[in-house]
Amino acid sequence: MLAGEEFGRLFEAFERTAFRLETLAVYDVEEEADEFARFLAGEPMGPEWDDNPWVRSMTDRGKRVARVHVLASPLTDYLRYELSAYPGNIAAGESIGIIDLADGPVLGLPDHDFWLFDDRDVYRMHYTDAGEFVGAELVPPHRLPEYRAYRDTAQAHAVPFAEYWEHHR
Repeated sequence: MLAGEEFGRLFEAFERTAFRLETLAVYDVEEEADEFARFLAGEPMGPEWDDNPWVRSMTDRGKRVARVHVLASPLTDYLRYELSAYPGNIAAGESIGIIDLADGPVLGLPDHDFWLFDDRDVYRMHYTDAGEFVGAELVPPHRLPEYRAYRDTAQAHAVPFAEYWEHHR
């Protein structure tokens, strides 16, 4: 499994597209702890929230980044935090959709996160029960059609983030 800098290099190495399916209600990201606390306290979040530099580092090179977040209302504090940052990701060029399972189930989706790079490499994300990232496992090539179908299903059922946020903020 890949983790840390080794996993991070995947975002420099992909050539055209990166798609993420997110499924957790809470992600325990050590690097976000201070920012999350500031968010909960109602403090300003800083300029990177207006235009996410990490996303921009990819989209400025002509790469496309997209995600669909599968969640269930009501939102956890963490999801409120994460979704509040999405407008800055969108400003930087990421396409984001939301599937709210409170509106009804969507069949044909996995119960785990993954990244699909360039429509050819899939990494299944592994987390602890508390949402701490453990590592990313390269999925065998024969399962690629399955993950492409997950992506297509997610994108077909997702509501554009702006539309979702307007009604659920």
